[in-house]
Amino acid sequence: MTPDQYCQEKAASSGSSFYHSFRFLALEKRRAIIALYAFCREVDDVVDECSDPLVAQAKLNWWRGEIAAVFAGTPQHPVGHALLSAVRAFDLPLEQFNEIIDGMEMDLRHNRYADFKALQLYCYRVASVVGQLAASIFGASERKTMKYAHDLGMAFQLTNIIRDVGEDARRNRIYLPLDELRQFGVSEADIIGGNESPGFHRLMAFQVERARHFYAQALAALPQADRKAQRPGLIMAAIYRTLLDEIEADGCHVLKHKLALPPLRKLWIAWRAWLKN
Repeated sequence: MTPDQYCQEKAASSGSSFYHSFRFLALEKRRAIIALYAFCREVDDVVDECSDPLVAQAKLNWWRGEIAAVFAGTPQHPVGHALLSAVRAFDLPLEQFNEIIDGMEMDLRHNRYADFKALQLYCYRVASVVGQLAASIFGASERKTMKYAHDLGMAFQLTNIIRDVGEDARRNRIYLPLDELRQFGVSEADIIGGNESPGFHRLMAFQVERARHFYAQALAALPQADRKAQRPGLIMAAIYRTLLDEIEADGCHVLKHKLALPPLRKLWIAWRAWLKN
C-alpha cells in the first residue's frame, strides 16, 4: 500500500463530511488535503482510543517527532511520507502542525472549559489551524482568506461540539463553557446525566446562534478573488450548516442521540454547492 493509498483509506473510512468536498479537487490538491486529513485523524484517534493518558502523550510526542522528520525530509509513517509532498508543494508551515498536536494535548489535560475564551483556544488549535492549512492547499491569494478559514474552522468545531454533547458527556467531557451552563441554569450533572431541562434547550439555542455567527462571519470575509479556489471549504460549510439546521429542527436532543446526514444527502449538498460556487 502506498502512502497515498493509506491516507485515502484513512479518510474514506472516517465517514466524515469533509471527504465529500475532496472529490472535486485536482489530483495534487486532493492528495495534499487527504494527507492533511489523515494526519488529523491519526492524532485525534490517539486521544479517542488511548485510555491511558501517559500512553496517549507518548504517542503524540512521537507524532511531534514525525512532523519534525517530515520537514527534515526523513518521515517514517505513511502519513508522514504523504505529508512530505504536500508540505513541499504548498509551503505549509511546521508550527501549524504542532499547533494541531497542542490542541490534541489539551484533550488529555482538560475535560471542562471554564468559559468561551478557553474553549476558543482549543477550537483554534484543532479546527481553525486545520482550516488555514486547507485554505493554503486550495489556493489563497489574499490575507483575508486566512480570516475566512479561521472563522470557518471555528464554526465547524462549534457544530461538532453541539452535535456531540451527549457522546462527549458519556466520556465525562463537557465542551460547553461552564459559565454559560450557569447562565442558563444547567448543571454539569444535568449534562452528564442526560437531563434535557428547559434551561438546556435555551443553552443549546445560544450555542447554535454562536456557530451561525461564525459561519456568517467567515463567508463575509472570503474575498471574491479566492472564492472559486475555496469551493471545497464552501462545500463543507453547506454540509455543516445543513447539519446544524437539522439539529435545531430536531429540537436539539443532542443528549439523547447524535444526528448525522446520510451519505447520499451529503453528496447531493456537495454537488449543489460546487455548482453554485
